[in-house]
Amino acid sequence: MVLQQRPARAVVWGFGEVGAIVTVTLLRGMDTISNMTVNVTGDVGVWKVVLDPMDYGGPYHLIAQQTLRQEITSIHLDDVLFGDVWFCGGQSNMRMTVSQIFNASQELALAAQYPYVRLFTASLEYSDTELLDFAKVAMPWSVPTSKNLGQGDFTYFSAVCWIFGQHLARKLKYPIGLVESACGGTLVEAWSSKTALSKCGLSDTSSKTKLRNYAYLDYSVLWNAMIHPFLNMTIKGAIWYQGESNAFMNLDLYNCTFPALIQDWRRSFHEGSLGQTDPNFPFGFVQLSTYVKSNRDNFPVIRWHQTADYGYVPNPKMPNTFMAVAMDLGDETCPYGSIHPRDKQTVAYRLYLGAQAIAYGDRHVHYQGPFPDSIDVDFTYSYMNITYNQELIITHTFDNIFEVFCSADMNGEGQYTWIPAPAELQSSKVVTVSFKGCSHISAVRYAWSEWPCEYKQCPIYSANQRLPAPLFIKYWK
Repeated sequence: MVLQQRPARAVVWGFGEVGAIVTVTLLRGMDTISNMTVNVTGDVGVWKVVLDPMDYGGPYHLIAQQTLRQEITSIHLDDVLFGDVWFCGGQSNMRMTVSQIFNASQELALAAQYPYVRLFTASLEYSDTELLDFAKVAMPWSVPTSKNLGQGDFTYFSAVCWIFGQHLARKLKYPIGLVESACGGTLVEAWSSKTALSKCGLSDTSSKTKLRNYAYLDYSVLWNAMIHPFLNMTIKGAIWYQGESNAFMNLDLYNCTFPALIQDWRRSFHEGSLGQTDPNFPFGFVQLSTYVKSNRDNFPVIRWHQTADYGYVPNPKMPNTFMAVAMDLGDETCPYGSIHPRDKQTVAYRLYLGAQAIAYGDRHVHYQGPFPDSIDVDFTYSYMNITYNQELIITHTFDNIFEVFCSADMNGEGQYTWIPAPAELQSSKVVTVSFKGCSHISAVRYAWSEWPCEYKQCPIYSANQRLPAPLFIKYWK
């Protein structure tokens, strides 16, 4: 396994007989590195030990020894490393295994090159009450192999999580622990505690009557079974790929429920690890890719809500977060359904750039696509200049990707409709959008479509790192 390195302190925990004494010993070779003792108390006999801060590396040997009325029992763990532990959660796009993605055979062959990346996967379980331990474990801590990276469709191990971990291991050159807890077709509410739900006016029983035939969608059931047992663990950060299910249920609440989940997970991991997990740990997520080519606005709305309606992160409601934009990675012919694009390499790399900047403080890394700094509207000549916050590359014609909310009434009191607006690059950072034919406009938006562009052919990318500009919408009062 991998335990969290300094400056945090890793937590080791387990179950014992109430009244017993547990001694946890960490050894390297024959040398004792640390030795700690704790009494087993409480109704269920859970014990926790906070290890000394450890530099990255290993391997170590860890012994947990229980003494009760002169009877001694012990558990031995071999090949324990210290490094950074990342938690990977979400629904089926996080759950897609390495065997399901593009260039799968090449990716699987890389497993042997990363013996110091370690993998753990929780089983798909749900519970109406918060569990202290896992009902089952799909894959205990393991060294990566081509077999356990590609067990089957939507089983384990997560392609996004694995490739993200590869990038970190190559860059940081120390052990990385990857923990997967994901389940397809699930709402954010299922992964949320009662506390988080209450922040958005929801109770844990709100969905029982509607969704009893699909228990994974019941509120809090995955938090109870697949998150709560992890809370003692000290982690470095988390990445998240979810939201497709919420595009069709509780869509208008996602700008509350998703930030509330992040805030609640941070508090819960911090408290569960006895203060060792950072209370503001870095949290990365994937802004959703495409589904079908339709006129619905469910997907652009939820992409917007994924940022708490700011359009970018970090922002005041979502501090210390980073985002991988994926709306340009559509995969219409995917055999697993177009909602599951197979290019998980690009997704993972974009997440990795965000982690470099947010989690590891590399200020020189460009990890965000271009976003408008200002929008100046000239109603006399019917155009606007949209000034972006970085240099742009225009890779494709604008077509109909910009739209304005247009009224034929000069006073702006008539009926408004969204109409396509021609655009052109005015300078390295400025796009000019024309709205001739509109007597008045009250808003502009970009890429507000379920499938805004073909594969890597959205028009606006950053000149540095070639990252796509996320969608945005801007209203005038």
